[in-house]
Amino acid sequence: MHHWIFIALGGALGALARYASSNAINMLWQGSFPLATMLVNVAGSFAMGIMYIVIVDYQHLSPEWRSIMMVGFLGAFTTFSTFSLETVTLIQRGELMTAMLYMLLSVVLCVLAAAIAIYVSKALFS
Repeated sequence: MHHWIFIALGGALGALARYASSNAINMLWQGSFPLATMLVNVAGSFAMGIMYIVIVDYQHLSPEWRSIMMVGFLGAFTTFSTFSLETVTLIQRGELMTAMLYMLLSVVLCVLAAAIAIYVSKALFS
């Protein structure tokens, strides 16, 4: 049962961090491109790569931290459902090129962020 509490705690903190991050980015960016969601997803992917190395590969933190950080915090912090809705909204508004660019950049940058984080974390923690 305590496992669920760790996930819930991490999820609550991740949701709050996502909300605060998105609001901060949206204060600076007023364009139609959904930059806040993309940047939050890239940052979350990067953090997931670090957490994977620290928790899973090198076991520098307890398994409870995996529940808190990877499942809870980063699960709530990253926003794939928001990404999907924003993409559909762009398409419905007739902004097909912006939607395609958003999909391409989001997927490529998130995968790249996770890969870089894994590489850097392995170098730092080995």
